[in-house]
Amino acid sequence: MNFKFINLTYVLILSLLIASCSSDDDSSTPTNTVQKSAVIENYANIVIASYQEAITDAQALETAINTFVADPTDINFAATKTAWRTARESYGPTEAYRFADGPIDTGATEDIEGYLNSWPLDEVFIDYVNGDANSGIINDLTKTISKEELVGLNGFNNSEANVSIGYHAIEFLLWGQDATDPSNLQPGQRPYTDFVDGGTASNQNRRRDYLAVCADLLTDHLQVMIDQWNTNGAYRSTFLALDQDVALKNMLKSIAELSGSELAVERMEVALNNVNQEDEHSCFSDNTHRDIRLNLDGVANVYRGSYGSINGSSLEDLIAEANPTLGASVSTLLATAEAAVNATGTPFDFAISDATESVKIATAIQALKDFSDELVLAAAALGITINF
Repeated sequence: MNFKFINLTYVLILSLLIASCSSDDDSSTPTNTVQKSAVIENYANIVIASYQEAITDAQALETAINTFVADPTDINFAATKTAWRTARESYGPTEAYRFADGPIDTGATEDIEGYLNSWPLDEVFIDYVNGDANSGIINDLTKTISKEELVGLNGFNNSEANVSIGYHAIEFLLWGQDATDPSNLQPGQRPYTDFVDGGTASNQNRRRDYLAVCADLLTDHLQVMIDQWNTNGAYRSTFLALDQDVALKNMLKSIAELSGSELAVERMEVALNNVNQEDEHSCFSDNTHRDIRLNLDGVANVYRGSYGSINGSSLEDLIAEANPTLGASVSTLLATAEAAVNATGTPFDFAISDATESVKIATAIQALKDFSDELVLAAAALGITINF
């Protein structure tokens, strides 16, 4: 008997069986290289990193304000306005975490967004305006300038325009009303002497106190978000424990709604249709063009899974794996929206009033809506339905 031949035959048959089984396994169990859990955790890392940068800049703003309040000179006033603009640069992208059923606007901390970024602001609620030198909380000596009082007055009488605190209250105090013609390309022209004893407006000491209290509240309220999203934060733990598709739905819904509804319509289209600078986001400082770009940066950060040194698994990766054609389309439309927004003129109040520049704004609005609509379809490719 040829045992050598039998052994070789046995080895050949066994090898074919193994190869056959391996082939069956590969075809029945496709490999998903993008893990949903990694996308979700990377998002949480981006959120806390961006809030930490926002509070760092807000603390620098508070320091600048305190310096100005102690020594209200023109130089310190200019430095404070620069610090405000810097603080907006890091806060703007965090708007992408709204509409995601997170702590910025839902649950026990849902008032925080209103405390930070309420707009549009009715100037007469805070301080004097053209034609009324005695209006506002500052000139109402029956009201105490304190953290508790100003928080309680925010949204007074159920009016969203009664804004007493936040970035835009500080903005109004620093720049005043923008009464200049948009063609002059200038923001509000409040003089620093409004804060100087015996200066250009009454109740200078209350105006200084008001500014300082607003700065203190700004960092207080950003700290609430830090506490929620920190490594051991209450909401971070809740978020990471969510069903993965629920967490992804929250992320997708947030950026779809911000880009297609809040940003495109509320913050751009309304002002464009009304040709009214009072409808723009940062109307006192003429910083609206930066607000718009920064909000879209936040959307891009969430979609691409990157922020600063953070670069991990993303919604873009997940969608591209589920449907490469649709994934490519969403990425292209996001890039198109970024280019269209960056092409809009500055400042925003001039752009909406100029025939040529207003066309660019309309183009950017449509690009944001197109991206948002495609993102809804991309969510469906993941088995997720989003509505807003």
